[in-house]
Amino acid sequence: MSQKRVTAAIALGSNMGDREKYLRGALTRLERTPGVVVLRRSTWHETQPVGGPPGQGLYLNGAALLETTLDAHALLAVLQAIELKAGRERGVQDAARTLDLDLLWFGAESRNTPELTLPHPRLHERAFVLAPLAELVPDHPLACGQTVAQQLETLTGAPS
Repeated sequence: MSQKRVTAAIALGSNMGDREKYLRGALTRLERTPGVVVLRRSTWHETQPVGGPPGQGLYLNGAALLETTLDAHALLAVLQAIELKAGRERGVQDAARTLDLDLLWFGAESRNTPELTLPHPRLHERAFVLAPLAELVPDHPLACGQTVAQQLETLTGAPS
């Protein structure tokens, strides 16, 4: 009997140290995780920090599509372990970070628990996530009723 394969999308971000090295390292660790295949990744996008303490450096952001046989909670645990290995410290909300990995969606799964909300509840509000995602899946429908590309255009005023 084969395990069910699910397509998931993640956002990657870093605004401390060698940002690209942290992002590439995260993708490498994901590729080495049993039950996870990185299907595609976006280019890197440099953006201003949103929220958090003043004086933060620019973010380098990207997105990736994964195929996995893990369940959503197991994939989230893998993402958090990769963040921790990269020196991610949790404390001040929206503070600078070596690595930020967000699970954006997991197949068509919808859930809202204290540990995990799917799809990501603020995905449609974040141009810094939508821009790299639009490279990969511009026509993917979002909970707000628009596609990734349409919502990016709504937020930025520029066609993707």
